[in-house]
Amino acid sequence: MSGGVDSSVTAALLAHRSDYDLSAVFMRNWDSTDDSTSESHCTWEKDWADVQRVCAKLGMPARMVDLSKEYWTRVFEPAVRMWERGQTPNPDVWCNREVKFGALMDRLALGEEGTEGWLATGHYARKDYHAAADGSLSSRLMRHPSIKDQTYYLASIPLPALARTIFPLGNPPHLPGITSGAALSKDDVRSLAQKWDLHTAGREESMGLCFVGERKRFGDFVSQYIPPSSGPIISLPTGAQLGTHNGVWNFTVGQGARVPGCNERLFVVRKTFEDGVGTVWVAPGDHPAQLTSSLTTDGFSWIWPTPPPGLTEGDGVKVRVRVRHRGEDYLATIKLASNEPHSPLHITFATPQKAIAPGQIAVVYDADGEWCMGCGVIEGTECLG
Repeated sequence: MSGGVDSSVTAALLAHRSDYDLSAVFMRNWDSTDDSTSESHCTWEKDWADVQRVCAKLGMPARMVDLSKEYWTRVFEPAVRMWERGQTPNPDVWCNREVKFGALMDRLALGEEGTEGWLATGHYARKDYHAAADGSLSSRLMRHPSIKDQTYYLASIPLPALARTIFPLGNPPHLPGITSGAALSKDDVRSLAQKWDLHTAGREESMGLCFVGERKRFGDFVSQYIPPSSGPIISLPTGAQLGTHNGVWNFTVGQGARVPGCNERLFVVRKTFEDGVGTVWVAPGDHPAQLTSSLTTDGFSWIWPTPPPGLTEGDGVKVRVRVRHRGEDYLATIKLASNEPHSPLHITFATPQKAIAPGQIAVVYDADGEWCMGCGVIEGTECLG
């Protein structure tokens, strides 16, 4: 439980059944003493208090598990190294893989021989079972039908963890007034929270990275952990230097670039890092360098036991791909470089897509866009210009 309305209603859905032995666990992932600024937005104390209050009402025990060290070494430090190199990591995806469905499940010993425990979360996702190549039933991560679908963030969790996980907001238990198997929308969740008098019913939705917070400038925060590093801002069409920057991590591919003394509206189209110097490349909005025709991932993690056939031969496999959580999924073709585990995956879009950056996560769904098959970190992109 996180202290928000989604995990509160998840707990309540299960608590209204009489056939579950329930207890709640709250993860403390960030130690505010690691943040040298006086303002901290990762208010885990308030979140923990909200979890305890909800659990007291539902009559279930709750405990806190401190995973801040695991988060620091497995999620935050790798992200800092990528920001420093000019890449655009997604710590939320790694947090699910390394901490929530990694370190936490290990701490709870879920999935070990002799244990019968399951982990329920408030993610907007679904799960079903499908026959694998060997005939056995295996878990599949399926999209939630609402715009709140969060399978993008779950696309890197390993299959053993998925097998021990349930998503009550996507596969709700049968209760009076709730249709069994009908996924719940955000409005449904808030209505149930009000119906069951949960004090988190009106709590605002949390956004942004836990350790940054919405109101703090991202660049100011990251600069605490990365030494200042200036470099040139260069016009891609002309090759002329337009200015300097104080850190490539302050720029994201696709964002508007404010260059002092330049009246033309420019956008970041590329970031390069060579000999310790980061360069930001900018171009007008209609420049073809804005469009990515294909990309390659640095290895690829499949949730399903075996990758789909045809990945190393012919034209590859037709799928749908998402490169950001709130973005659309796009028709694409995928091919593996080899049959080796975690082989780089080459993704070619049917229509070139805008503002894709190395470091982002490319999530692959089946051709219908329903079954989340896995993901990889974008290592390189091929643009039209």
